[in-house]
Amino acid sequence: MDPQHTQYGMPESEAAAEARRLIDDWAGKPVQHHPTSFRDDTKPPAFGTTPPVPQPDHRIVPAWAAGIAVASIGVGAGVTGIGCGAWLVLQGLASVTLAGVLMVTLPFAGVAMVATAIGGAISKARAAVTKNIYEGPVTHHTEVHNNSTTRGMFFARTRNEIR
Repeated sequence: MDPQHTQYGMPESEAAAEARRLIDDWAGKPVQHHPTSFRDDTKPPAFGTTPPVPQPDHRIVPAWAAGIAVASIGVGAGVTGIGCGAWLVLQGLASVTLAGVLMVTLPFAGVAMVATAIGGAISKARAAVTKNIYEGPVTHHTEVHNNSTTRGMFFARTRNEIR
């Protein structure tokens, strides 16, 4: 074998013959078809017991995801109930009239007025009857000593001491 006239260790004529042989060998084999489904055509028994068939548990959704889904449905239902309650309250408030408000608050205003009158009467009854009159000189003596100290130039700090 001459390394100057060969490509990858095999002359071109031999390489072509080997390639032709491999292709012919592959093309000569029959194509294998693999079945993708299976149908059992045996008839089930008309009566009697049948043997149990194993049914493995292959869940599509994990348990934690199902729990979150159930919780979100519960939260949604709760929020819907709160929204319906708020709607009912607001519908009731929308139908309020001035006369209705006055009729509802009238007893409260009456109770407040009576409580104020009773409080005023008790306050007058507890008031002291005696008056203290002070006679004599009154002096007021105030002495201020201010010591002021300033430090710093840009961020000055002033300290005042008053005694």
